[in-house]
Amino acid sequence: MSKKKYILKNKKSKNILISSIVALLIAISPYLFYSYIYFPDGKYLDLYFFVYESQYQESIVVASWVAMNKLIPIYLLIIWFFTCKHWWYHMILIPIAMFSFQLFSQINEDRFLDETEIYWIIPIMLFITPFVYFIRVKLFDKYVLGIDLEAMDKELKALKEEGTKVQTSVDKKL
Repeated sequence: MSKKKYILKNKKSKNILISSIVALLIAISPYLFYSYIYFPDGKYLDLYFFVYESQYQESIVVASWVAMNKLIPIYLLIIWFFTCKHWWYHMILIPIAMFSFQLFSQINEDRFLDETEIYWIIPIMLFITPFVYFIRVKLFDKYVLGIDLEAMDKELKALKEEGTKVQTSVDKKL
């Protein structure tokens, strides 16, 4: 077997392995979500390293249900972010940030759950949206309009260098 075929076969098997792992991670998400039913039904969760007291939810089961409603979408969105091959994949960071702020509010037992997170997401949106729009404009110019900005820059530099050479030869003659 030639070296090229071996590398190609190795790459294909690696892609199949990674794809299988991603598929497995997505497939187990319902089981991860329903893991909240195994939490104790009471106000306290006593673990080895700390004790958690649910202040605003009725019990630990309710608090873990709310946490899973935030954690599983984050989990799936992160998988999508790292496996997406589209130019707009950075926009996935906005819902990831939204669910992350909601999860943070839920963990800190914020009384106004799912109400004030939009104010934390606005700065993230103000950064990501123009960035993604800039990528879209670059791709649109290159593949739809056929404008290659790098080729234009090279051509302008060549013209500028040619212009300076002509100017230098004119100056020498004078």
